Amino acid sequence: MSHGQRRLVVRALGTVAVAVTLGACSSPKVAAPTTTTSPGSGAAATTASPTTSSAASTTTSLPPGSACQAQSLTTRVTGTQGAAGTQEVTFALRNASGAPCPIKGFPGALLLSATGAQLPTHVVPGGTYPFTNFAPAQIVLVAGESAYFNLGYSDVPHGNESSCPTATQIAITPPGASNHDVVAVDLEVCNAGTVTVSPVFIVGGPGSQTTAPAP
Repeated sequence: MSHGQRRLVVRALGTVAVAVTLGACSSPKVAAPTTTTSPGSGAAATTASPTTSSAASTTTSLPPGSACQAQSLTTRVTGTQGAAGTQEVTFALRNASGAPCPIKGFPGALLLSATGAQLPTHVVPGGTYPFTNFAPAQIVLVAGESAYFNLGYSDVPHGNESSCPTATQIAITPPGASNHDVVAVDLEVCNAGTVTVSPVFIVGGPGSQTTAPAP
């Protein structure tokens, strides 16, 4: 091989090396999508950003693990009423187990669509509604006894809202519990999914006169 031929080979190899280097530098990095699991469906769904929600129960003074769990309770709607854009729903949490369990504080809630997809939810404990704003009381539910709580929300669009999503299910987490129960509802919740919850109460206890009438 002549001296001129060797120079041509070296120059060609250098060109290939530059091309490989540029190809490696220009490869884009693709971020992996985040996933969330809907309590209503149990299936993972891809989402661009997390939904603001609260399925966990709010602050309670009961020792961890000692509170009534959702699998021991039967949750249902017992009353509804509304006026001037404010809606009230009363839920019952019946102890369906054979043993007593303590319950105190504010439940958690998560609005769901008919398919079980999470809807925007912002839970406010107590708030300013007269049917939600009272102090929590210590309760021990015996077998067959029910505790109650009220949930309030606005069905009038706020700010830039032109319409409000309808929740056909709601995941309810008893105070201090680590699991939830899904209940069929029909709630058109505005103000970015804001719901206000009362502490749980029993008949004859604090808040017992605030229940919504039977539907």
